[in-house]
Amino acid sequence: MTLRCRRPRRFALFILATLPCCLPAAADPLPQTDDQQITPDGIAFLLTRQEGPNQAEWPYEGVYRVREAGERAIPIGYRVGGTALVSTALLRAAPAEDDQERKNALARATRFLCDATTHEQMQWKDYEGGYDVRGWGYIYALSFLTELQAHHGIPLDQETSVQNAITFYASALQGIAIPEWGGWNYARRQAERPAPQAPFMTGPALQALFAASNAGIAVDAELINRALDALERSRSTTGAVEYSGGMTQADPATHVAGSAGRMLASETTLLLAGRGSVDRVRSSLDSFLAFWNELEARRSKSGTHKGPYAVAPYYFFFAHYYAAQAIEMLPEAIREEYRGQLRARLLEVRYEDGTWNDRVFPRSASYGTALTLLSLNMPDATPPAPWVPTQPNPSSD
Repeated sequence: MTLRCRRPRRFALFILATLPCCLPAAADPLPQTDDQQITPDGIAFLLTRQEGPNQAEWPYEGVYRVREAGERAIPIGYRVGGTALVSTALLRAAPAEDDQERKNALARATRFLCDATTHEQMQWKDYEGGYDVRGWGYIYALSFLTELQAHHGIPLDQETSVQNAITFYASALQGIAIPEWGGWNYARRQAERPAPQAPFMTGPALQALFAASNAGIAVDAELINRALDALERSRSTTGAVEYSGGMTQADPATHVAGSAGRMLASETTLLLAGRGSVDRVRSSLDSFLAFWNELEARRSKSGTHKGPYAVAPYYFFFAHYYAAQAIEMLPEAIREEYRGQLRARLLEVRYEDGTWNDRVFPRSASYGTALTLLSLNMPDATPPAPWVPTQPNPSSD
């Protein structure tokens, strides 16, 4: 298995002629020794937390459970999604050429993500659950595996399995898209019918499919366009983004403070598809920074959507990840100012043991730590794939 240490690549897709001059104040730089140790400490923690029958998983843990083998278990979608996100953090953190422990951990995780495609609850047809969290597994497994493939990091004995898994996850993700609305949602009004699209899921799903298309996988351009239309409809006149289709601007969850996390995922995705603007991305980033305290107020708290803005704890590191992505879409001259703001906020909520967690479940420290490392290391990451609809539509079953 070969993991390549990537050199920084800058976003060069977009040029902004004029910009407002209201930059946030730059954060004081961290001591260099401390800054250099954050990623190694985080990686060391993650390597101790791999679990499961084959020590191959980093499950995300939330309040939702399913009945499996007579017990209440973490859904396979959460197990796959959490494992894929931690794996992405391990993959991107350099150097790794002589890190055999990390290579072995990634090899086990990759095999688990491929084997999970045969799990009964990961099949995308005839699903009867109340919540449908398979999509989170589809999204982040697809994102990780396409990135692993692009950077030639696949274990030699898993190349065919990875290609088959990429095809499966891309097909499954397209298969659970909402036909009448466009986009995706894990909530369901009835077991057989999904709720209207949720922008915080639609944005990441589209980015995963952009990456799949870039890797040569057939992606339905009409499906993509419907989802992009849904994202555009989800904006309110204030720039806030609704939680789910059909909500009104009077709803507290649709206030800018309540949508400061999902605005970022929506606006970065629309920009990648040629439907957004750097101005909108920057505005969403400024809103995230302005209302950061509303996200922080719900971090690591019990319950889910609570007042005053119906913010759930699990938006916290999700929002920081897409904030980091948004920063790299800005003109290079102003990125460092925003990076400093983001880094300062992440370090403010770091636990004494060097980890991060936005849930009340100790297991989800793996998720929080992984997303933090991904956020802090975003300047060195390969930019996300833009939407270039060059692939033919897949044939219908």
